[in-house]
Amino acid sequence: MSLRARVIVFVAVVAVVATAATAYAVRDARRFQERSNRPPKAAQAPITAIPDGPRIAFRHTGLDSRYGTVALVSADEPGGARAFTGATCDRVDATVDGASCLRTERGVVFEADQLSPDWTVVDTHRLPGIPSRTRMSEDASLVATTSFVSGHSYMTQGFSTVTDVREVGGRDHGNLEKFQLVIDGREVSPSDRNVWGVTFRDDRGFFATVGTGGSTYLVAGDLDRRTLTTVTENAECPSLSPDGNRVAFKVDVAPGAQKVWQLAVMDLATGRRTELSGSPRGIDDQVEWLDDDTLLYGLPRDGEAGVTDVWSLDVGRETRPTLLIEDAWSPTVIRDEPRGNNS
Repeated sequence: MSLRARVIVFVAVVAVVATAATAYAVRDARRFQERSNRPPKAAQAPITAIPDGPRIAFRHTGLDSRYGTVALVSADEPGGARAFTGATCDRVDATVDGASCLRTERGVVFEADQLSPDWTVVDTHRLPGIPSRTRMSEDASLVATTSFVSGHSYMTQGFSTVTDVREVGGRDHGNLEKFQLVIDGREVSPSDRNVWGVTFRDDRGFFATVGTGGSTYLVAGDLDRRTLTTVTENAECPSLSPDGNRVAFKVDVAPGAQKVWQLAVMDLATGRRTELSGSPRGIDDQVEWLDDDTLLYGLPRDGEAGVTDVWSLDVGRETRPTLLIEDAWSPTVIRDEPRGNNS
């Protein structure tokens, strides 16, 4: 074949490929637009229509125009109509007195919004990296945020986090990595420490995860003393029960290069740990307590990128998960009574 013929064939092939690529791009753009214009699959209701009593707030993940918006359902009817707020969040936690919302702006700016009880923004501050976890104290006086400054998952080797605790409208207690770490009664200062996954006990104390030296620890934190003291090993992303007597967390059941997590519950008075064999292997979430006997967590839906569902699991050893809320992520339970008063 002559040089001229080869050039003509090459140009023709490039044209065909470019045309096909353009067609695929147009098709995908149309599909995305169609998805974005769909009304939410779940039934909608005004916020005032959600009955009084415990409510579940969560990030809506249905592939429609409400994707990422925080919604509310009654805890007594979680599969019922959902009421959409005006807040768009990657992670959310809420009490009757306010909410914390972590979000990504234009893909490169990461922010934390403090929201009023009617879900309007009252304060905003920048996050140093990708939003990961947030929790508020029961009285809404404290808010904790965790973000990735390196990596994007707790499965990633060499990830780095920043976890900060602030008084709402007041003092910033700063990065918890600056607190004094006490492991097995000995003060240490490892350079590789990471702190994440805060859950508040009250307005001065909390639990969190510390990772260092290839191990993870459940630690008890004290804001006044600025200390983190280990409670038990192999525990991540804790969540304190409504009665304040137990803490749920993830445990690595197959230590090695690839983490394989399951859920466990520990009695704080006795230290007894119960691993929940019915929890899914590989769960990567900070669980929430629906009540003193039930955990909530999010899981990606197989085969549907970006779509997640919220599941429930009784804390009995042999129980199995139940699909609770479709198209949902980052569940938080809004209770009328503060922690410790739930009988």
